[in-house]
Amino acid sequence: MHTNSEFSLIDTAAECMRVAFEHGINFFDVAESHSGGQAEIDMGRAIRKHNWKRSDFVISTKIFWGGKGPNDRGLSRKHIVEGLTASLNRLQLDYVDIVYAQRPDPDTPMEETVRAFSWCIDKGMAFYWGTSEWPAYLVTEAIAVAKRLNLIEPIVEQPQYNMFHRDRVEKEYKPLYDMHKLGVTTWSPLASGVLTGKYNNGNIPPNARLAIQDHPVMNRLRAGFFSEEGRRKVEKVKLLVRIAQKLNITPSQLAICWCLKNPRVSSVITGASMPSQVEENVKAIRMVHLLTDEVMAEIESILGNRPDPVFNFRHS
Repeated sequence: MHTNSEFSLIDTAAECMRVAFEHGINFFDVAESHSGGQAEIDMGRAIRKHNWKRSDFVISTKIFWGGKGPNDRGLSRKHIVEGLTASLNRLQLDYVDIVYAQRPDPDTPMEETVRAFSWCIDKGMAFYWGTSEWPAYLVTEAIAVAKRLNLIEPIVEQPQYNMFHRDRVEKEYKPLYDMHKLGVTTWSPLASGVLTGKYNNGNIPPNARLAIQDHPVMNRLRAGFFSEEGRRKVEKVKLLVRIAQKLNITPSQLAICWCLKNPRVSSVITGASMPSQVEENVKAIRMVHLLTDEVMAEIESILGNRPDPVFNFRHS
């Protein structure tokens, strides 16, 4: 039995996906941990409602936090296989296109993890696997293990990337792009909404993501927002808003365009709670050209956080 509010959420999710699909967006990302698995259920219902042909869209999900039980989390063979099976049941799909290891698991040998994802792919449960928020040395280890054992390598990383969170994508992963042809599908281009300018008055609106209570990630981000560093970020956003106004685009579109300017970024994952936000985000694709070298330099002067280049002794 579903309440009216539950039906409303399902309908909104389906409408957001429809609007995205009609604008050429065919890649949808979710995770077993999102809303305790409900996000996968809603996505599966939306796919069936629209009756899309399976080959016309790409679905990825992430495995790590599947529940509170001792075997319902991590990257053991048991949880990877059982977790992905449960995800497919919630999505009502035979397979996902990409399955991500949502975080590294220091308690599981890398060989076990790589074997488990390779097994899932061999069984047709997924086409590819990747990592999310893994340090570069562990991505390298996973690739080395796969090569040594003739198993399937991770082909993509899903890191956070935005104007305030840059080092991993722009510096740490740099050797992996050319050496291993690693792709990146980045998340949080709006820095949990901070880059939209909605927090510029110093308050958190009741319907904002940072207002969510009893959520470990939001609790940490909210604490950071009220810190001295958080206040400095807001002051920078105020200056970025002026650039967006000069370009006649929204601050959100500016932030997304900035991420898309990085040639190493394969895809920018955005979230939306209503179809109008999808419309606004999608328009950013047609606005990237507005971020000329001059505009990018102006943004850089505001941010002041470009990662230092890797030291080269030959050029010292």
